Amino acid sequence: MSGPDPDALYPLAGHDRTVFLKPLLDRRLAESGRPDNVAVGAYSYYDDVEDPLPFFERNIRYNHGFSGARLTIGRYCALASGTTFVMPDANHAMEGATTYPFPIFGGDWAERPPVHAPPVPVRGDTVVGHDVWFGYESLVMPGVTIGSGAVIGTRAVVTRDVPAYAVVAGNPARIVHRRYDDATVARLLDLAWWDWPPERVAAAIPDLVHGRLERLETVSDTA
Repeated sequence: MSGPDPDALYPLAGHDRTVFLKPLLDRRLAESGRPDNVAVGAYSYYDDVEDPLPFFERNIRYNHGFSGARLTIGRYCALASGTTFVMPDANHAMEGATTYPFPIFGGDWAERPPVHAPPVPVRGDTVVGHDVWFGYESLVMPGVTIGSGAVIGTRAVVTRDVPAYAVVAGNPARIVHRRYDDATVARLLDLAWWDWPPERVAAAIPDLVHGRLERLETVSDTA
């Protein structure tokens, strides 16, 4: 047994508020016929109290493609309703006397300076590791990296990088708890169970849930 089909849009039978994001993204790309700057790993899901299907349009904000930045979400991530990512195109220039975005309105305003020109700040790609849990209505600002195993609290606003296996909460989000000590985090990252074949993950679920690291390491070494 290997678990649910990672290519199934609705992984829970009779339950249409939860979708796997990778097949949803694949469907969007097939319909649009153009490359995208978003990537999602297998088994990462989004649950929405209203409708999960518009996730890539509604929950990834200001994704106009001007900055060239990407959003990458790893495998086995759990995104609660309202989880939102803000892309760098939301930024306004702050070096001068005004932050008003004149160029986006076209006409003479678009010629001085052009919309793609500095000094609008760009922090780069947003990268989410594997097995990250996002709480209800959490918000991720542009250019941050969230480590694998992290937990993002309800309505947290993530403005800076989050270490692996850290729990953050608040606005701006701050570390309130570390799930494991540094040595254990290193062992978990080395284990990288999210890279295992689905059959091995299915067999290891009891040990994964209960944190039996020694047993997981034995399975990893012998498989």
